[in-house]
Amino acid sequence: MFRQHFRLVKWGLYAGDMLATSASFYLAYSIRATLAGGDGSVFPFERYRFVFLIILPVWSILLSYFGLYKSQRFRPIRSELWTITKAAVLGGLVLNTALFGLKVEFISRLMVVVFGLSNIFLLFLWRATVRLIANYVRSQDYNYKNILLVCTDEKGKELVEIIENHKTWGLNLVGVASDSRTSGTLFGYPILGSINEIPQIIHKQPVDEVMFCLPKSMLDELEDLFLLLEDEGINARVILNFFPHIVSRVQLDELHGIPFLTFTTVPTDEFMLTVKRALDLLISFLLLVFLSPLLLVTAVLVKVTSPGPVLFKQERIGLHGRKFILYKFRSMYKDAEKRKRALLERNEMDGPVFKMKNDPRITPLGRFLRRSSIDELLQLWNVLKGDMSIVGPRPPLPGEVEQYERWQRRRLSMKPGLTCLWQISGRNKIGFKDWIKLDLQYIDNWSLLLDCKIFLKTIPVVLLGRGAG
Repeated sequence: MFRQHFRLVKWGLYAGDMLATSASFYLAYSIRATLAGGDGSVFPFERYRFVFLIILPVWSILLSYFGLYKSQRFRPIRSELWTITKAAVLGGLVLNTALFGLKVEFISRLMVVVFGLSNIFLLFLWRATVRLIANYVRSQDYNYKNILLVCTDEKGKELVEIIENHKTWGLNLVGVASDSRTSGTLFGYPILGSINEIPQIIHKQPVDEVMFCLPKSMLDELEDLFLLLEDEGINARVILNFFPHIVSRVQLDELHGIPFLTFTTVPTDEFMLTVKRALDLLISFLLLVFLSPLLLVTAVLVKVTSPGPVLFKQERIGLHGRKFILYKFRSMYKDAEKRKRALLERNEMDGPVFKMKNDPRITPLGRFLRRSSIDELLQLWNVLKGDMSIVGPRPPLPGEVEQYERWQRRRLSMKPGLTCLWQISGRNKIGFKDWIKLDLQYIDNWSLLLDCKIFLKTIPVVLLGRGAG
């Protein structure tokens, strides 16, 4: 019954989404036609109908992929808006690419942008309306779920407070099954019996779901109870805060039918990570082509201004400890590594990193290359190869990694990048531990939007040479 009900709701949401998307395109066409003022640049709407053959299937796939047809009951509305925005923006990119490939020139980019903005607005308006209706229905005691909480006297209070603070979720806490008491109240709700009496409890009154908030040591003893709930068709939810002090996100994975609990602190959205890699390939290739004259001139200048090779090759540590060769234009004299030991006491950075403001090993040209970051442009080749990304923590030396504290090694959990939060926050003016914290902040909050912000903020930092040593 619940599954059939949800299927109807899902198809209703889908129909509304497609109507909102179609209306968005028609609205964009109307705005474009109004702005044109009858100058002949806008054809009759019939000429644009073929675009629906692109939009509707693409939007169907994207909205489904981003989980908008799963239950949104427990998601805040701002989260749903953000998901809609991601799907619409990505859909707009796909539409633009398709129109470019088909050489459709009579649909302006302005019209596509207006379509994208109106699509986000109408989709959100439709979804917000559905939420309001659902909340009203639940307030009238329809479409709610009866919940039995199974917990110890110490655990469960936080969960009860969450349920009470989110009445619109439609969760009705009917009572508690305790491990130690069979009567009285707990957290303000009646104790309906002990854990051993749960079979009798669910037969005496309607229960849709049983939530377990127990220590992991007790779960092993409840296998028969889980099997009973499975036979009864009653959902069982287990609170997974077994390790309350870890920062990992917990998710349920499956490997060929075998379930896994995954604890992760890194981004796991494979689709968005694939988009990140595609952008890395596109940006690094275009920049290498566009900057090739500058790269050629720089190579010649490095060669004629000081003896030694043009390129500086150095082993660095990448994703999860993978070693790779990083490429830069040589900015130091060729005996720089031999002279480093004598300069260690003049290191201006704390931690394992060596930084020195007036490093005598740097050539006059090299000082300019470093200040302007031109010496690092060759790392676009590392990005193209897949060793690095455009945005990510800077790649450390093997010797630096050997001196890391345990918590600092987590910065290796994402592919290193050309630029990062450290790069736009002061670079050499920032201490090593604060540098690492910025990298971890980036990993914990990663998104394509954050990458775009860092990339754009890097441009003025590089042009003005802020924080470069």
